[in-house]
Amino acid sequence: MDFTLSEEHLMLQKMARDFAAKEVLPLIKECEPRHEFPYALTPKMAELGLLGVCIPVRYGGAGFDYISLGIVSEALEWADSSVRETIAVHIGLNCLPLFQWGSEAQKRKYLLPQAQGKKLGCFGLTEPGAGSDVAALSTRAKREGRSYLLTGEKMWITLADVADHFLVFAKTDPEMGHRGISAFIVERDFPGVKTGTIEGKMGVWASNTGWIRLDNCEAPEENLLGEEGEGFKIAMSCLDNARYTVAAGAVGIIRSCLEASVAYAQQRQTFGKPIAEHQLVQQMIAKMAQSQMTGQLLVDKVGWLKNQGVRNTRETSMAKWYCTEAAFQAASDAVQIHGAYGYSNEYIPERHLRNSKSGVIYEGTSQIHQLMQAQYAFGMKVDRPIRCELPAYDPDYWQAEG
Repeated sequence: MDFTLSEEHLMLQKMARDFAAKEVLPLIKECEPRHEFPYALTPKMAELGLLGVCIPVRYGGAGFDYISLGIVSEALEWADSSVRETIAVHIGLNCLPLFQWGSEAQKRKYLLPQAQGKKLGCFGLTEPGAGSDVAALSTRAKREGRSYLLTGEKMWITLADVADHFLVFAKTDPEMGHRGISAFIVERDFPGVKTGTIEGKMGVWASNTGWIRLDNCEAPEENLLGEEGEGFKIAMSCLDNARYTVAAGAVGIIRSCLEASVAYAQQRQTFGKPIAEHQLVQQMIAKMAQSQMTGQLLVDKVGWLKNQGVRNTRETSMAKWYCTEAAFQAASDAVQIHGAYGYSNEYIPERHLRNSKSGVIYEGTSQIHQLMQAQYAFGMKVDRPIRCELPAYDPDYWQAEG
């Protein structure tokens, strides 16, 4: 197991970090206080191949591997969580499941323009009364001839008011519990689709978060992703992808907080010397450095497993749990190190502290991941290959024209 980044990886990392510093950070400083989605970034991300970074070239992507998705996520969240969320939802929760579960026709119609960045995709699983308890979702899909009629409401959906395509989960057989859930590709202009934006969030102000309402929305049968009743498995495989980007992004927050804190501690003086020489400040800095290195190793292992085509639910859960908690702590310590300035939006730790709190909630709360890890430790939960793992990365296939 070698986690050394290849020359391609290093080039991508430099490009993504330069983009984050020169394009993302300045625009976010303008959009975030106004709670505006940074629309100007989308075409720029598309031009660089970031919106399809780990999708094969034949389907409009850049042809990089899954490790590259982690590299991009870390780089973007160094600047802002909102932009990394776009990658998580568009690629992790929509493009990758289309690639993994979709028919060739679905890939050509939906995946191709999404990976090219011409269209944005989002993910509709969470409902007002169903979050971690996926089996409790109430959205229904009733078969009518050669179509399905979808009725229900999705809540806390990233890109709800921005995306062109939605991956929506609904029960086709309510009596079967989670085995009765199916997945559907829904277009924004399908009759019966309505979306809105949720206001008043604590953080991630530059990310669009909203709701999707379906009122007898007619989706053609060819828009069923996978088979009827496979929705729960599809959703769980999607979460493995998104949690990977969340973990990688959290490492980006830690890196940003560490860099900002080191720079500030070296120039800020108290009692006649830089605060970098005070042991309690050093303790917080050392903890950030430890968290960055530990988190990066967890993320690297998940990326490596994904490249091998090995199911990684346990490892992804651990990485998401650890990295998001560590990022929240790093942001809190960074604010503390900056003192009164840390409480001001003049410095970046204030925004990271607000944003990092969301990471310990979405894609499975920290408590859900603690329960999962305990179940794994006791042998109560065991991962088995059930078509939930992504195809192993094959550079000859990924980089070949279709």
